[in-house]
Amino acid sequence: MSTHSSEAHDGRVHVHIAPTKFYIGIFAALIVLTFITVGASYVDLGAANTVVAMLIATIKASLVAAFFMHLTHDRLFNTVSLVSAFLFLAIFFGFTYDDLGKRGRVDEAQGTSVHATNGQAAPGGLPSSAPAAPAAPAHH
Repeated sequence: MSTHSSEAHDGRVHVHIAPTKFYIGIFAALIVLTFITVGASYVDLGAANTVVAMLIATIKASLVAAFFMHLTHDRLFNTVSLVSAFLFLAIFFGFTYDDLGKRGRVDEAQGTSVHATNGQAAPGGLPSSAPAAPAAPAHH
């Protein structure tokens, strides 16, 4: 059996004991979610692939944090800290996703085209019709 101790506000130690079957159930849920993650990787959902993968990963991380890290029995500050970290991570992912989504547009003000993957220049780069830089001479 697993135990976890935490001090209460009055200085006493409270012990939280969960049965082994409980942890085996959480472990089984994590294994099932891992199989779902692998299965979802073979399904083409378009832009939703990333959302589905992040949702499954968030569920798995929440199970680990809540039960294996004992956040359900710990101080509220620790839970708030963890949730805040995930919130800021989600914000950073959102900004990155927004940036990636806007890279495929043409900047009309500067007259640049953007997709370097299809032979065109990146933003601020030379148009695709511009001559390439000469190659450096080879030394023998």
